[in-house]
Amino acid sequence: MMKQTRLLDSEHSKELFAYFGLAVYYSQALEQQLVNLLMLMKVSQGKVPTEEDLADLYHQKLSNSLGQLVNEIQHHFPFTEEETEQLKEVWKQRNYIVHDYFKERIQETFSPAGRSRMIRELTNFKQQAQDLERKLQKYTSELYEKLGLDQETEKGGTPTQV
Repeated sequence: MMKQTRLLDSEHSKELFAYFGLAVYYSQALEQQLVNLLMLMKVSQGKVPTEEDLADLYHQKLSNSLGQLVNEIQHHFPFTEEETEQLKEVWKQRNYIVHDYFKERIQETFSPAGRSRMIRELTNFKQQAQDLERKLQKYTSELYEKLGLDQETEKGGTPTQV
């Protein structure tokens, strides 16, 4: 066990854990962007009458899972079929990474080749989540402009840029 512990303290292992952290970070940035877009859609449809309602809804949506947000946003925003598929794919991969990744891949963490393979996968996922998050950020900005809203801060002072 001592040898395995030392192995996990290696620079290569630390790099693997850093990419895991980045993958989780970008999936959360994507969740935040989905909340922003969802809130704006509701405002644009006149479904949030007061500031207080908006603040309540915002906090409620922040506690929703990525899956709930993906399912809900599809009813409010005209995504292309390809974008919808990307969202579902990132959601599926995010759940795997957060809940099962190391449980299922623990043996691979003990070899350089296994760690390198995992780093490549996590890098690919991070890139997908980041690209999707940027696309949603663009949609959010366009909607802000269309609605004539101040884009610097959201209700409650939350910056829109993640």
